[in-house]
Amino acid sequence: LKYQRMLERLEKENKELRKLVLQRDDKGIHQRKLKKSLIDMYSEVLDILSDYDASYNTQDHLPRVVVVGDQSAGKTSVLEMIAQARIFPRGSGEMMTRSPVKVTLSEGPHHVALFKDSSREFDLTKEEDLAALRNEIEIRMRSSVKEGCTVSTETISLSVKGPGLQRMVLVDLPGVISTVTSGMAPDTKETIFSISKAYMQNPNAIILCIQDGSVDAERSIVTDLVSQMDPQGKRTIFVLTKVDLAEKNVASPSRIQQIIEGKLFPMKALGYFAVVTGKGNSSESIESIKEYEEEFFQNSKLLKTCMLKAHQVTTKNLSLAVSDCFWKMVRESVEQQADAFKATRFNLETEWKNNYPRLRELDRNELFEKAKNEILDEVISLTQVTPKHWEEILQKTLWERVSTHVIENIYLPAAQTMNSGTFNTTVDIKLKQWTDKQLPNKAVEVAWETLQEEFSRFMTEQKGKEHDDIFDKLKQAVKEESIKRHKWNERAEDSLRVIQHNALEDRSISDKQQWDAAIHFMEETLQSRLKDTESVIEDMVGPDWKKRWLYWIGRTKEQNVRNETKNELEKLIKCDEEHAAYLANDEVTTVRKNLEARGITVDPCLIKDTWHQIYRRYFLKTALNHCNLCRRGFYYYQRHFVDSELECNDIVLFWRIQRMLAITANTLRQQLTNTEVRRLEKNVKEVLEDFAEDNEKKVKLLTGKRVQLAEDLSK
Repeated sequence: LKYQRMLERLEKENKELRKLVLQRDDKGIHQRKLKKSLIDMYSEVLDILSDYDASYNTQDHLPRVVVVGDQSAGKTSVLEMIAQARIFPRGSGEMMTRSPVKVTLSEGPHHVALFKDSSREFDLTKEEDLAALRNEIEIRMRSSVKEGCTVSTETISLSVKGPGLQRMVLVDLPGVISTVTSGMAPDTKETIFSISKAYMQNPNAIILCIQDGSVDAERSIVTDLVSQMDPQGKRTIFVLTKVDLAEKNVASPSRIQQIIEGKLFPMKALGYFAVVTGKGNSSESIESIKEYEEEFFQNSKLLKTCMLKAHQVTTKNLSLAVSDCFWKMVRESVEQQADAFKATRFNLETEWKNNYPRLRELDRNELFEKAKNEILDEVISLTQVTPKHWEEILQKTLWERVSTHVIENIYLPAAQTMNSGTFNTTVDIKLKQWTDKQLPNKAVEVAWETLQEEFSRFMTEQKGKEHDDIFDKLKQAVKEESIKRHKWNERAEDSLRVIQHNALEDRSISDKQQWDAAIHFMEETLQSRLKDTESVIEDMVGPDWKKRWLYWIGRTKEQNVRNETKNELEKLIKCDEEHAAYLANDEVTTVRKNLEARGITVDPCLIKDTWHQIYRRYFLKTALNHCNLCRRGFYYYQRHFVDSELECNDIVLFWRIQRMLAITANTLRQQLTNTEVRRLEKNVKEVLEDFAEDNEKKVKLLTGKRVQLAEDLSK
């Protein structure tokens, strides 16, 4: 007793001195950066591994102290005695621990608690902070439980620091139940068993098996479960709670001795402990419980009759024993576990070197950053496109879009008129209608499509050996989303309409070079149309004698009818070279009767349809001949065709169209380079920023073995 009192006095002095040292360090926290304590670092490693390995499989075999026991056996009370604070919510007989709670104990100058994902510190010396902490734990437990369930597999991480605390990591698990009561999910019992087994299966987990001493040992469920997980008892510590009640209620004290010596249960353990964790009053302080526990064991028959040994009693001795066992396990397993991870990493690195010897290991986020820079470089390349290139593409594409309208709706109807005055009037009216209603909108459409095509070309063109196809899906998604968000300036059409009006009203060709360019433009256009018309006629009448002889193919019955009709209609044009564009009814009747005389029955609609193509070919050939005659017409044009039989108003029309196309292309190019390219670049940046925050998007767009391997290496 003398030495025991001396030891207690020295321990108390040592505790006070350590508290002073820790407080001094705490005051100097701003002067020098304190290193993290070993247990805090270890706890962080466990958190990282739990994120890395959410399924809790064999990857993570690092030690934890797993606290298991039957419901209401006093698990939480034992944990609170070790943590020296009433930190857990409690209820009489009902299930309170609804999810695993990982508690990291470490020494510190102040008795505080904080959650892994929060910066708030709860002062465990203040009752209002303790109540707030208990409430927060209960809220977190309830929010982690999914609808239709009673318990959750999600772990709540809590750190507790304080003077004299033993450094270790404990996990409090939901209490094992024998029966599912009303209000519980049907699978609650099985879920608790699977959670407990998952934690206990870790070969380096220390199992703290809590047994209620106040109930019959035969009613225990947890001991069978523990003996299945650790049959040799090499990592199990058995704790008998409520020994004070057991001593009063049990007729034979030797029964408690049998439990403590491991003779009553089939399970084996490293050590056996007996503790008292309160008198049944939830408002008791930790200090009063400790005093009561010490007083009970000093007066207990169990110690006096040597049924229990002194080192097997009190939560203080239990705490020291668990801490020693925990750190012994940590020393043995950390190096082993690190080696396992090194081996995994070596295998991954070897696979990388064999598959991608010339590439750096870039995980998904790093690849996204690289792709982002490439995309932004490609967008900037749009500003480097020369004005000449823009204008050539715009002019060519715009003419492809509007040429059919110009020929069919403006030029051909005007060309059917009898004199130059009517021709010019018809052209002016139709050009104005076209400019008011369709042309500006069509021009903006062409400019927008040209910008999209150039943007797509820069985004998708392969850059030789440097091209990395891993970014193709991402680039395509960025391109599509940026184009979707881009809207052309609404005022562009109005300003364009005025410019196009002015361009088309101008009829003054200043020099012979422009005149020749207009003739060349008209010839190209008409030749293209003539070629299309010849092709249509060939399809109608079938192959000529040369093709029939060379390729051994014949005409169909309908093509023969069409061919005979064509021959009759060509006779009409030969007889009257200034024939109108449309056939009169009596001419249709004449052609039909001539064909019937040769035994060919023809529908009037077929005659008119064939006439349309025959006359069109004749007209286009005549117009091309007229172009040739107008090559020397610039002199007469300057004199307004006075005293000249040659009239070249159609050349002037094509010059007006050509000039309008050039001015429109120039205006659109200015809009593109000054405004739209910059706005598109801004859209691309916004899209990339949105994608950067969307992990699901990145996982979807950056895929493949290489990405997965880099992700595994990064982890």
